[in-house]
Amino acid sequence: MNFAKYRQGRISPDFAWVFSLFSVLLLCYVYFFPRWADPNQNSRLDMVFAVVEDGTFQIDKYVANTVDYAKVGEHYYSDKAPGAAFLGIPLYAALRPLLETPLIGALTTRLESHRAFASTLRAEGTGVSAQKVRFAIVQVYLSFFVSALPTAALAALLFLWLRAVTPLAQPRAVIALGYGLATPVFAYANAFYGHQLAAFLLFLAFFLLARAPAQVGAMRACLVGLLLGYAFITEYPVALMAAPIGLYGLYQFWRRQQRAPFFWLVVGGAIVAAGWMAYNTAIFGGPLELGYSRSELWTEQHHTGFMSLTAPTLDAVWGITFSPFRGLFLLSPWLLWAPPGFALWRRSGVLRAEWWLTLAVVVGMFLFNASSSMWWGGFAVGPRYLLPMLPFLALPTAFVLVAWGEQLWLRLTLALSLLWSLVAVWSMTLAEQAFPSDALRNPWAEHVLPNWAVGNIARNFGTVLGLEGVWSLTPLMLLLALAAVAWRWLVPLQPREALFSKEGRSSLEIEAESGNRLMELNK
Repeated sequence: MNFAKYRQGRISPDFAWVFSLFSVLLLCYVYFFPRWADPNQNSRLDMVFAVVEDGTFQIDKYVANTVDYAKVGEHYYSDKAPGAAFLGIPLYAALRPLLETPLIGALTTRLESHRAFASTLRAEGTGVSAQKVRFAIVQVYLSFFVSALPTAALAALLFLWLRAVTPLAQPRAVIALGYGLATPVFAYANAFYGHQLAAFLLFLAFFLLARAPAQVGAMRACLVGLLLGYAFITEYPVALMAAPIGLYGLYQFWRRQQRAPFFWLVVGGAIVAAGWMAYNTAIFGGPLELGYSRSELWTEQHHTGFMSLTAPTLDAVWGITFSPFRGLFLLSPWLLWAPPGFALWRRSGVLRAEWWLTLAVVVGMFLFNASSSMWWGGFAVGPRYLLPMLPFLALPTAFVLVAWGEQLWLRLTLALSLLWSLVAVWSMTLAEQAFPSDALRNPWAEHVLPNWAVGNIARNFGTVLGLEGVWSLTPLMLLLALAAVAWRWLVPLQPREALFSKEGRSSLEIEAESGNRLMELNK
């Protein structure tokens, strides 16, 4: 950042907020390493290794480290949606030459004799080896690009989109930080899963449509199609989100009386679909054949109903909302402000199309999760199938802050709910070296408390520095404290009257008029 220009008011204050939010979130994500021996992540990693090392999609050489595989004939393949692994292939190919240096041997030797690192290994495990270290390095590297960066960028986009609701940066930052650090998103932000990549792609598509200029160009429309298509091949259930976002785009084009963007949006999606169908045909024998149909794990669930979907059940509804097992609102009670936020948003009369889209996305994904025969998602922190829709669930909370933000009771209850969410999410995410097992019906009593009591904390950079247990969090706390001090120095530099220029506003911002109508309703 050019601080001289910033002080002169030549750089938007929003840039400082975005830069700071992105940096703090990325620091918190990458400080903690992805879980080793995670079958879900390993399934994708195996595919990356097989393609780069052996020139094949067959993961026969690596399949022993996962149970998430598809068997076709005598060969094994990843049964996961391939989007995250497709991105990982060129990334690993670029990294591979560096791994042929003596670095691996030196690092392996250090870890073998590293007391703090050894304390995180299971006694019944097989210890540290060069191959394991290489695998872990690649996992950390790929998770950074495929999950951590997109998640931090998504929170920044959330902050920018909320400009349409309020010009004030503070409430928008609260929501962006709440999303990034006080929801189950934090647990998966630096893991080689597909949820957060899909969430970023979907929200970016939504952002590009909402902030589109009066004349939508072919490149933007095609990019939106590519984003929606790639989100689908990264996590198949997000079809329930991609479809409403696509319809929202068509509505935007229709309202502008433009036909060409519709064509280019379809072209973008078709390009991704063609590549995905070719992959399915080559591996599983048909363009719409999925790896899950050949999976040897959870076969009963996969063949229940339509692709494991039946009808919503009370057990699932309770399980993904308030249960100690996987309850979202027990982990992140601040999201309970979303329902009144939806009501206030509707009452405000602004952003009607966006209101309908957000409601459709939230309800659709909730019904999907409640209808799944495997709604708990295996080893997990919270209901992980809901992760892609969480940024949309966070949007309505901005209307609560705009309408009631000056009232003391709202500030206190919101602060307390955010504090609980932060403590709950971090304590469950960081307990032990794996996410809570689905065999534990109360992970708080059976997983979180026992592991924190003995200092069994997820591996992190503090561990590498030789710090054990809770003390391994000390460097992160110091870095965050320094960031807070730096931010206190930056905040006074922001000219309040220059929060937002009226030039170059998108149609979204013009329609919303910065939430003024909502505030008028609640005076």
